[in-house]
Amino acid sequence: MFRSLWQYRHFIMSSIRGELRGRFARSRLGALWFILHPLAQSLIFSIVLAEVMRARMPNSDNTAAYPIYLLSGMAAWGLFSEILNRSIGIFIEQASAMKKIAFPRLCLPVIILGSALINHVLLLAAIMIIFLFFGHFPGLAWLYLVPGMLVISAMAFGIGVFLGVLNVFARDVAQFMSVFMQLWFWFTPIVYLRTVVPQHFQWLLALNPMTPLVGLYQDALLLNQGPQWTSLLPTLLIGGLAVLLSFAVFRRASPELVDAL
Repeated sequence: MFRSLWQYRHFIMSSIRGELRGRFARSRLGALWFILHPLAQSLIFSIVLAEVMRARMPNSDNTAAYPIYLLSGMAAWGLFSEILNRSIGIFIEQASAMKKIAFPRLCLPVIILGSALINHVLLLAAIMIIFLFFGHFPGLAWLYLVPGMLVISAMAFGIGVFLGVLNVFARDVAQFMSVFMQLWFWFTPIVYLRTVVPQHFQWLLALNPMTPLVGLYQDALLLNQGPQWTSLLPTLLIGGLAVLLSFAVFRRASPELVDAL
């Protein structure tokens, strides 16, 4: 599978460019829409929670601390949810192409992965500009986002491909995940601080593999400090297992994938 992906690398790159151009077609704002949607959502949360409900970061007098905290978490979650959600439905969406064109089917989620990473980099560039308006200057800790992006992408890709294959044979998978992802979002400390969660619910956050990854973004962007690497080891293990499992399931189901579509 890896050899076939390498042989079709030019097809993958051109498909990523074509997808990005397709999204920009007849749009006056173009790539800004990739940035405006998550920023608008974060702005709404910031206004409601930081202003109306007077949410503040502990031990911080900076009024922009909570919006920065929120934007950081939303950026990490946005990368994860985009790769996972789009990978679940990609084989069904591209059913006609899979029936007409001979190419490695695994190219489809890889194209989604590349497109999502480009969107994410654009979003981080916009967030950096917003932070400058807040008077919050980026530091070297931003470099820690690179391993965070890799782990998030691997975990989302693995889970997304695995569920995407299952979704071909059982269409309820996509419907279930649309609800589950909303619950997963609220069980991840993005809008709220982990310290405000009651002690008897802390185990739920500990089991959530996205908790340390979101924390990595929040620590790097808000506090300008690195993560606790030991806390990332379980998530790294989950991401690696998800990728291996997805490859195994995809390889076994690949001969029947087109017929099921």
